[in-house]
Parts: sequence; C-alpha cells; structure tokens
Amino acid sequence: MFTYLNRIGYLEKLTPFINKNLIKVIVGQRRVGKSYFIYQIIDEIKKTKKDATIIYINKEDLEFDAIKNYQDLVSYAEAKKADNTFAYLFIDEIQDITDFEKALRHFQTKKTWDIYCTGSNADLLSGELATYLSGRYIEIEIYSLSYAEFLDFHKLQNSIDAFSSYIKFGGLPYLINLELKENIVFDYLKNIYAAILYKDVVARYNIRNTSFLEKLTHFVADNIGQMLTAKSITNFLKSQNIKFNNSTVLEYLNFLTLTFLIFKIKRNDLKGKRILGIGEKYYFGDLGLRHAIAGYKPNDISQLLENIVFLHLKIKNYVITIGKLNEKEIDFVCKKDSQILYVQVTLTLANEEIKKREYGNLLDIKDNHRKMVITADEYTNGNVAGIETWNIRHFLLNF
Repeated sequence: MFTYLNRIGYLEKLTPFINKNLIKVIVGQRRVGKSYFIYQIIDEIKKTKKDATIIYINKEDLEFDAIKNYQDLVSYAEAKKADNTFAYLFIDEIQDITDFEKALRHFQTKKTWDIYCTGSNADLLSGELATYLSGRYIEIEIYSLSYAEFLDFHKLQNSIDAFSSYIKFGGLPYLINLELKENIVFDYLKNIYAAILYKDVVARYNIRNTSFLEKLTHFVADNIGQMLTAKSITNFLKSQNIKFNNSTVLEYLNFLTLTFLIFKIKRNDLKGKRILGIGEKYYFGDLGLRHAIAGYKPNDISQLLENIVFLHLKIKNYVITIGKLNEKEIDFVCKKDSQILYVQVTLTLANEEIKKREYGNLLDIKDNHRKMVITADEYTNGNVAGIETWNIRHFLLNF
C-alpha cells in the first residue's frame, strides 16, 4: 500500500493481539509515525490473510470528511462489509469523530470486527468508554525515533556526528525526506509545533489566551529537567508582566502533556516510599520540537542528554519518577514489572567532585536493585562499587 520503514519493536508488542477481540489503541504525538505503523499492521495481516477485508479511515484526509460523528462512522464501516463477515477496521486520528466511543462500543460487541484506532491525545479512552471497555482494549504508545531507529532511518553509522544530529534535529520520522540542515528542518518542525498547539490544544480545549499558552510552552522548553511548580512558573511569568493564577498554569500544562508534546515526571520520596505532590520535571517527546520552540542551544547539552535518556527509558516501557533521598536527587527511578533501575545522567565524569556526586547519590540507596551512571564521556565502561557506567551512545544502542 505505502512505502515505509518498519518500527519492529512496536509491531512485536501488537502482533499477539491481532485477530483478538480487543480494541487496539495506538496513541502518540502528531507525526511520530502512527499512520505508517497502521500500514505496517495491515501488511502484517495480509501476510496470512491475503483476501482480508480491510477498511481504512484517515480523518486527516478530506476523502473522509463526511464522517463527522459516531453514526457516520458506523454507517460507513458497515456499508463496506457484508453481513456476518469478518473485517479489519482502522481509524486514524479517531478523536476528530464526535462520540467515536459509541461506535467503538457498537463494533466491539459484534465480534465480527478487529478494531485499530490512533489518536493524538492521551485521554483518548477516558470516562465511560474506559470503564465499559476495561480489559477489552490495549493501548500502545508510539514515540519519536529512538537513536537506533534514527541511525537506521537516515542510513547513518553510530558516531559522534550522528549523535549530534539526533540531539539537534530529534526523531520525527518524516525528517528522512529532508536535508538535515537547521533552516530546513526547523521550518518543518515549527509547522508541526503550530499544528499541535493550535489544533490539539487551542481548538480542542477552547483556549482563548494563545499568547499565554505559547509563553508557557516556551518556558517549559527553556527549563527541561528543572524542578518546576505552578507557583515558580507563575512567579516567573509575573516577572515578565504575564499574570495568570496557579490553577490556570496547571490546567494548560496538563493540556500540553495530553498531546504528548511534553511529559510530566513526579518526584518519588525513596525514604518515605511515596509520590510527592509538589514539584515536577518536564521533558519533551521530541527534542527537535523543543528546539523549534526555544532554539537549539549547545550550552543546554546536559539537559538534552537527560531528555534523551528519559525518552529511551520510556520507549523501553519503564514507569519513571524522580528520586528524592533526603536532600539528594536521583535523576530517574525506573520501574517495570518487578524490576527497579536507578539512573544518573551527567555530561562528564571528568573530576572527582562530579564522580562523588553521581556515584554517591546512588550508593546512598540501600537496596540491591540495578544502578547506573550514564555519561557522554567516550570510552567509559565498567562499574564503581557495583554501579554500572555507560557511555550514552552505547546505552542507547545496547540497553
């Protein structure tokens, strides 16, 4: 149907659920490759069922503009298949169909549909539908390209230069069609950012003060990896003669996280074993988009490396918090099933003070779970008192 490059890791997650009576929900930020992942699934189905009935609806294509609500969706899909036969239904950007959840509920009860849908909002399945479909759907989140995928897509060898391009331009898949030059790439990324901000936030949530939203997004982009509170953000904005209350700041930040543009990471009190309610860090789902907002600044490299490690851990399905141990901080506390991983990220381990801080914070955690320090230093390996040391490029390709 279409030419695309495989996202093998995501297909491996989804394949066990093909032909199962579960709604497959594929979510992620705009332009991370959800549509092409659908094409990949369709081709996978056709490998075993060449005559399968495939119904594909893309709400970003004007061909399907007449499908505006759940009744339109049901009528269109049912007209495309014979009664009592089995069909595969794919709906791209389903959130653009009013009350789509009623149609999904209808199809799911018939048991003659294998349903797949994508959306660019984290609360795609919420409220009544989530309750009704408890145990009847699976959700797969698609991210921008990992470093390994970036090398594969752009046909690059692992090198310092390739890694620098990944840091600068990010991992949106469409970049393979562009020359990796700042003026070209950032023009494209600015358009994507505008679409996310104005279609997925302003239009969806009826935001009136778009200027404030833009300034808030810029502030977060300038402060990735920094501990933020609604009060600290409000105080900064007030210093710029922008006055909004704390609740509005929190509401707008939540809207931005729902689009997958940014991720909010809470703090985890390792001593009290509880999640703290005040103070979070924010990271971007794609660094290229971050640079399109705030500009690419090489002096931000420490924050950018932290963001890259965070995104890699998300791709690896870890649930991530920020660790607090008395007055010390652990960059990432990562959990998956029964596994716990503690991670520190640093630009360099070039002097003893940095080593004492990075290793010392981890040594203060009195358990036997895996601990590691990740650095941009080349030729770094081995361990210190059981703490693993990884070069960041090696980590991104081998962890």
